Amino acid sequence: MERISAHQFTTLGAAILLGTTFLPVASIVALVGGRDGWMSVMPGFALGIPYSLMVLSLMKYYPRKNLLQISEEAFGRWIGKLIGIIYLLCAIYLGGLLLGQVGDIYQTSIMPQTPLWIFFLGGIILVLYLTRSGIEVFARFSEITFPLIVVAILLNVGLSIPRIEQGELLPILGEGLMPIFKGSLKVIPFVMTYILFLAGIIAYLPTDKKTIGQLKTGAWKVIFWAGMLDTLIALIEMLVFGPAETIRLVYGLLALGKMVEVSRTVSGVESLFLGVWFAAAVIKIGSLLFVAIWGLESVFGIKGVRWQHLTAVVFLGIAFKNVRAPSLITEIGLVDEYLIMPFVSLWIPVLWGVTRWKRGAGN
Repeated sequence: MERISAHQFTTLGAAILLGTTFLPVASIVALVGGRDGWMSVMPGFALGIPYSLMVLSLMKYYPRKNLLQISEEAFGRWIGKLIGIIYLLCAIYLGGLLLGQVGDIYQTSIMPQTPLWIFFLGGIILVLYLTRSGIEVFARFSEITFPLIVVAILLNVGLSIPRIEQGELLPILGEGLMPIFKGSLKVIPFVMTYILFLAGIIAYLPTDKKTIGQLKTGAWKVIFWAGMLDTLIALIEMLVFGPAETIRLVYGLLALGKMVEVSRTVSGVESLFLGVWFAAAVIKIGSLLFVAIWGLESVFGIKGVRWQHLTAVVFLGIAFKNVRAPSLITEIGLVDEYLIMPFVSLWIPVLWGVTRWKRGAGN
């Protein structure tokens, strides 16, 4: 079985968690948190730390097994299969929606005359290539891509500083802590989607004591890196656009890219950021395709290239059915908030508690 290192685990996790979140995150938190919404990103992401540690702590007791296999041992075959089916459906539906988002963003931003199927097919072919190459190649791709994502975000933020409007953040905490709490609830689903992937990839991680310690440290870094970058994005959009305009601009980072000027000679560099975002989207969709593959194997015992292709076709079908924002964005939010978040937030601590209890009871 393939293995990935602790460093690859960290960069892959950060790329997946950042994934497609850095475009809509500011609009999402501003909608419920107003001008203080940017402060809610890190508290919401922080919930991922205990969940990640719970998942990683099971590795030493169940080496080379994912959480679906562990769930069957802990809860019994039928409950384990039910969990696996929900896990599988979450991955397939969200993966298809995110593929649809790729087409929507590119067609509405820089290529309005290009048919949607070009974006969908190009995206899914690259995703299939990476998944067929294996989890190790997928992790190496993230090692190359994640630094580029970080540089592009920091470049966009830095070049937007001259457009900051003074006073947009004032008054700070004018409505107390409730806006931060509400905003945190909106970003928790981002973390729970990452935990879906973590639940499967643990079967490919080393299980020696030293490496498990490094992986736990890496889990902290994943949350910190992704959380700080998303916080920075939400902050700069709030400073430039203000709360009302940030809410309206679902993809505010692209709007910033259109406004950027370098020495009055280079402007409209949103195409650069769209290229980086495409790589991030491929990583996020690829992680969900891996989740679907692990779900099919664990629940139904089926695997192979044919099933990967069939799953990719299902992704395409879902993408073609959901091709336009804002209904697409709304659908992604509903899946995140009302399907993935309650499922993962309940499944992981219950599984962790039951396995700890059984081991304590000597079963």
